[in-house]
Amino acid sequence: MTEKIVVPVLGESITEATVSKWLKKEGENVEADEPIVELETDKVNLEVPSPINGTLTEINSKDGSIVEVGALLGSIEEIGSNEENKEINKIDSSKELKNEKIKTEDTEEPKIFEEPPKTPKLDEPPLILTDEIKKEKIEQNISNDIALSPAVRKIVVENQIDVKSVTGSGKDGRILKGDLINAMGAKPQPSERKIKFGQEERIKMTRLRQTIAKRLKQAQENAALLTTFNEVDMFNVMQMRKENQDDFQSRYGVKLGFMSFFVKACIVALKSFPAVNAEIEGDEIIYKNYYNISFAVGTDKGLVVPVLKNADELSFADIEKNIKEISEKAKNGKLTIEDLQGGTFTISNGGVYGSMLSTPILNLPQSGVLGMHNIVDRPMVVDNEIKIRPIMYLALSYDHRIIDGKESVSFLKLIKENLEDPRRLFLNI
Repeated sequence: MTEKIVVPVLGESITEATVSKWLKKEGENVEADEPIVELETDKVNLEVPSPINGTLTEINSKDGSIVEVGALLGSIEEIGSNEENKEINKIDSSKELKNEKIKTEDTEEPKIFEEPPKTPKLDEPPLILTDEIKKEKIEQNISNDIALSPAVRKIVVENQIDVKSVTGSGKDGRILKGDLINAMGAKPQPSERKIKFGQEERIKMTRLRQTIAKRLKQAQENAALLTTFNEVDMFNVMQMRKENQDDFQSRYGVKLGFMSFFVKACIVALKSFPAVNAEIEGDEIIYKNYYNISFAVGTDKGLVVPVLKNADELSFADIEKNIKEISEKAKNGKLTIEDLQGGTFTISNGGVYGSMLSTPILNLPQSGVLGMHNIVDRPMVVDNEIKIRPIMYLALSYDHRIIDGKESVSFLKLIKENLEDPRRLFLNI
């Protein structure tokens, strides 16, 4: 019996995919539920499993092909018993050996052409960087009778100057630095450094990268983007983490990070300013009374934005566990369509890469995105005294069509207040 392999339903609004790579070759045996081909969609990579035990007899869609939902990918021939499999394998193996033998007997041994070694001409300059060799020669040619200071000697060697052609203006005809500068100005030495530039390389954009580019461009074209900034003193959050890290980790098996504090602070602010958690659809505003926080994760294949569902119902430990689990799935290419759908607000942490300040772009159809940045010790006035405090710059990009300036500034200010006094997060104030 032959079983056809077709493109499965890919998820909401996804109608086609790209065949990323076949994990099995024609003629190879496969087991039921074993991944045989990898598809790349606009959002995630998807592995298609084998429906039965059998042999992959035909591949209809090669690597790089664009296929629609339901399209034929290949065929699998079902294999009956294990004994039958063994016999088939024996026959195939004997055929392969026989064919290899015939091929060896009928094929002439290829002649190996050995190019005689070229003897380099002594007067021919080498096609390599010659600066180091020339420096050594110049150093050797500088007579011991010529007194040169270390600084002057360095200039002579680096600039390949013939000291015999330079008239010294110092005491007893000593060559000074100014003499060398004048000599170089009058008769500059052309550089003989041969620079070899790298060749261009053209690589087709992955479907994920194409989607990222398309969505970012759409955000700029379709939304009235504006960014407001603020700064937050992270001293109290860092102290709380330091004092409770060991107990937290021993109890929950995960480290207490900054993201859980930011998620909690954002949820408090979203509840106070519902427009930031809303979206525009046509001539209507959809206010969402649930809080699914998207967070940006950088991977080898590009930026993905998985979603932390119902984040308002999660504890600090649950947030940290879920973020760790989803981030690992993203980096290993194991995210599903469900992991990427349903976000209402996004947090992007450029600080992990050392970013000081940025203007994040909206993740449509969302109306707001918070940008976190690196923490730097800066002088601050605290209780009329200048103190060194760990400061982070925050950036809120928002859709001005739905969010007014007053709301955006107040939203970011509330996040700042809750982070600078994290006790407020536990008191729901």
